[in-house]
Amino acid sequence: MMQVSREKENPDLQLLYKALSEEYDLTETSYTFGGESFSFLSVLDSYALLDRISPEDFIKDEQMPYWAEIWPSAITLSSFIAGEISVKGLRVVEIGAGVGMASVVAARNGASMLATDYSLEALRFARYNGLKNRVALDYERLDWRMVLCREQFDLLFAADVLYERVNLLPVVMAIDKLLQPGGVAYIADPRRRMAEQFLELAEENNFSITSFPKIYSGGIKPVSVNIYKLTRK
Repeated sequence: MMQVSREKENPDLQLLYKALSEEYDLTETSYTFGGESFSFLSVLDSYALLDRISPEDFIKDEQMPYWAEIWPSAITLSSFIAGEISVKGLRVVEIGAGVGMASVVAARNGASMLATDYSLEALRFARYNGLKNRVALDYERLDWRMVLCREQFDLLFAADVLYERVNLLPVVMAIDKLLQPGGVAYIADPRRRMAEQFLELAEENNFSITSFPKIYSGGIKPVSVNIYKLTRK
């Protein structure tokens, strides 16, 4: 785990880090987006969390700990937010926020940000990363299958949420419910075949799609990532 000095951090941040470090093996990584530096805490080995999922919980929700890792799509979306679109002054929601990377970057660039995830554990990491990077975030648990949030947003972000066929239509419906009439969604995906089915469902539900092909080159090998812009027809 990368060693980071915590002597000058605020007490809330120190307490949250202590609690998380007692439950997880952690790693903290630095990134630069739009010329600004960020630091993000995540789980060192997300696969180690599989043992924590009971058969009963898996049958109930089929929830895998994807939230615990920072994926190329999240990094690519964060770079896109910092460098290619304007979020200043806009009310923005991220679904499937995981450890909150895109939410933190958007907040640093002037967005009024709500980070959401189905996992309450993910939201603890998102809260830590918001505090660590000195940005203001709102947090809320959100289930794509039953969106209870009544607020509507100017923008919606999501990265790596198109991995289960059963989730595709719920994600489309969640986007439709959460966006204002003139709102825009940006969905980042590593060109999975599942994304093609998602786009078909989105078009059937009155969305137009524009694709922005990107390459993430920060890992062992380059990863192709598409960012899909969804607007209502």
